[in-house]
Amino acid sequence: MKDASPQAVYLSDYTPPAYLVDKVSLVFRLDPAATRVLSRIEFRPNPDAASGQPLKLDGEKLKLIGAAVAGEALQDGEHSLTDTALTIPASRLPDGPFVFEAEVEIDPSANTALEGLYMSNGMYCTQCEAEGFRRITYYPDRPDVMAPFHVRIESDMPVLLSNGNPGDSGDGFAEWTDPWPKPAYLFALVAGDLVAAKDSFTTRSGTPVELGIWVRPGDEGKCDYALDALKRSMKWDEDVYGREYDLDVFNIVAVDDFNMGAMENKGLNIFNSKYVLASPATATDTDYENIEGIIAHEYFHNWTGNRITCRDWFQLCLKEGLTVFRDQQFSGDMRSKPVKRIQDVLQLRARQFREDNGPLAHPVRPSSYIEINNFYTATVYEKGAEVIGMLKRLVGDDGYAKALDLYFDRHDGDAATIEDWLAVFQDATGRDLSQFGRWYTQAGTPRVSVTDDFKDGTYTLHLKQETPATPGQPAKQPQVIPVAVGLLNPNGDEVQPTTVLELTEAEQSFAFDGLSAKPVPSILRGFSAPVILDRKTTTEERAFLLAHDTDPFNKWEAGRALAKDVLARMVTERAAPGPAYLNALERVARDDTLDPAFRALALRLPSEDDMAQTLFDAGVTPDPLAIHDAREKLMLALAEHLSASLPRLYEAMNIPGPYSPDSKAAGCRALRQTALAMLARLDDGKTAAKQFRDADNMTEQLGALGVLLSVGHGQEELGTFYRQWQSDRLVIDKWFALQSSTAAPRKAADTTLALTRHPDFDWKNPNRFRSVIGGLAMNAAGFHDPSGASYELVADWLIRLDPMNPQTTARMSTVFETWRRYDADRQALIRGALERIAATPGLSRDTTEMVGRILGSA
Repeated sequence: MKDASPQAVYLSDYTPPAYLVDKVSLVFRLDPAATRVLSRIEFRPNPDAASGQPLKLDGEKLKLIGAAVAGEALQDGEHSLTDTALTIPASRLPDGPFVFEAEVEIDPSANTALEGLYMSNGMYCTQCEAEGFRRITYYPDRPDVMAPFHVRIESDMPVLLSNGNPGDSGDGFAEWTDPWPKPAYLFALVAGDLVAAKDSFTTRSGTPVELGIWVRPGDEGKCDYALDALKRSMKWDEDVYGREYDLDVFNIVAVDDFNMGAMENKGLNIFNSKYVLASPATATDTDYENIEGIIAHEYFHNWTGNRITCRDWFQLCLKEGLTVFRDQQFSGDMRSKPVKRIQDVLQLRARQFREDNGPLAHPVRPSSYIEINNFYTATVYEKGAEVIGMLKRLVGDDGYAKALDLYFDRHDGDAATIEDWLAVFQDATGRDLSQFGRWYTQAGTPRVSVTDDFKDGTYTLHLKQETPATPGQPAKQPQVIPVAVGLLNPNGDEVQPTTVLELTEAEQSFAFDGLSAKPVPSILRGFSAPVILDRKTTTEERAFLLAHDTDPFNKWEAGRALAKDVLARMVTERAAPGPAYLNALERVARDDTLDPAFRALALRLPSEDDMAQTLFDAGVTPDPLAIHDAREKLMLALAEHLSASLPRLYEAMNIPGPYSPDSKAAGCRALRQTALAMLARLDDGKTAAKQFRDADNMTEQLGALGVLLSVGHGQEELGTFYRQWQSDRLVIDKWFALQSSTAAPRKAADTTLALTRHPDFDWKNPNRFRSVIGGLAMNAAGFHDPSGASYELVADWLIRLDPMNPQTTARMSTVFETWRRYDADRQALIRGALERIAATPGLSRDTTEMVGRILGSA
């Protein structure tokens, strides 16, 4: 039911919990419609809180059967009960420690929000972050209340799992004990007809750990890569961070119905099945890479999130930003550091820069929220990781290692804050980080403008920083921005290796002496800070950097900037692509000394959404259809320019032998796919059709199908693909997404509408919903068709989904967040769609907040 006046929660209002918990004992008597949960919770007054406070326990959608304090049942008048809490006055509580007991009944089968305990195709599972535990039993559902849990599960299900180490078990029951204090959001329970792919890992101190990935029968053959990624993650965390696993078992469960990617519950990670299950026939290279990274991410949370958690939800970036940074490091070590860095920046710009530039902008650590589920954002995750990366760059590798060791030693078992985090670095390195802390409190993407001059052998860079106003933050102070710079001679030799300049003022200049000629600067190497760099450069200089820069990121960035310049002129001036860009890309295509994965990224054109933002930043109102047409023309021009090289390149990247998901083979397939996309413009898709028929792995089969659709073919292959894979739910998600995301702009809404009427469109499943509706939103020209049909279609489905799953609805509503960058007609259509959503009777708190913020009224 909609809260008539949702109340904001403020960081400044934080107060410690009135009562702490020493132990939690839970008994679950599972039933699809009437599960009973019996809780026994050992409380004690918090000495750091004001005395004489009532005991307030969070609880939603619970039927209270009975409750007792210190062994005496609560009578009428001895407690108050609302839809969200059970409150016991201080007068009814003992002065010292006491035991609270309760029995509640819940209905997992009716829990379509997928928070708390719910059913997924006959299996019981939980999702408690951020505030799902209150849907299981009455409890102080906040991250700074931590306790060990003992759990007994009673059910006729064959597999009964919870956090921690297994204890007693028998016919119809199993017990689990987690000895490590944890907040309730890390609680997990799974019960179902499952089978396990098992392995083991021995920690560096010699402790054996049993590993299990639990899946539905028939899926156990798709777990090998996830198990391998888990073992590599455990070893890497020991080697790089000195963190050893701390339980006897580590279990992962693959769940079909899941709002998120995965959840780091202590010792029992629950995963969206798409990030666990993989075989060469059913998973793409991207799937394998995502599985590797997400397995690592959730495992690394064991220390950066579980052993050390966040004091309150405003500190979410403390665990998420650090853990994202750690999984990015891991993936770079497992694959290619330069390629991984480029991929991370592409995602940051596509998601977080977009967020920073619109109505949803907020600091890495927000100061307030209405619904915490709405702050699991790219700013918290990706920008939070960039802040960690900058901190590491500023204090150096040794300083970072010392600070992390101190962090783990000082805060193990704590619910910590950003202030605690920064204090560790200050204490370990002696560096004052008070100004650096603004990265956590100021929203928006800083813009760094650069000019230069050269005189008497001295080259000077003049840097100026400015952060645009964002909602609630009109004025910004200068931040600490590490700007990594290298200098190249006109002949291409590097005369100044990478040096990190610390921009701390609004304007600063940095001089380099002893140069014989004016150098070509390579600025913001490795994307050393999440900023927008403004510097006027020539096409010739960018082509020079693409050819000669020794920094892989800036080498790629130069080509990207060339492509954006060309596309911008094609859109605004109807210019033809010039030879400088085409010749530069030809050199990349022919350079066999470059990593194939890097070459694939360098040859890939900027996305339509990226170009829309680029034009908007330049003061041009973007026309999505014009951008789409220009991009198609540039793809054809590039294909024609490379026509002599493409067949050889395509064949050279064909890796003989059985499929392998390793980074080298995946890089070759990525370059082969890039070549195929251009070849299709020349041979009307003939090579793609042959690849589709011959493919022995999903990467090449799906890639060929996507290419065929992009050139107006592939309908017959779509039918073949569906018939081949209709029994595999994850592959059919790809089938749905491919169609809505690649449909011709004028047909995108109709194509998506037809997909929503397909018998396999299960709109209550988040993966399937995102594949269709989210796929349409990714089709920039189709989504922004001037008819407004796509806006109306998406709004219709968000209104329908909201009563069932508010969390997914609210997140999907962000497809409208860039509405203010388009023309007045499109703005009016989007505003109308948003206002229609906002006016829906009973709209959830989650979606109310998000739509209000997008409209600018919240």
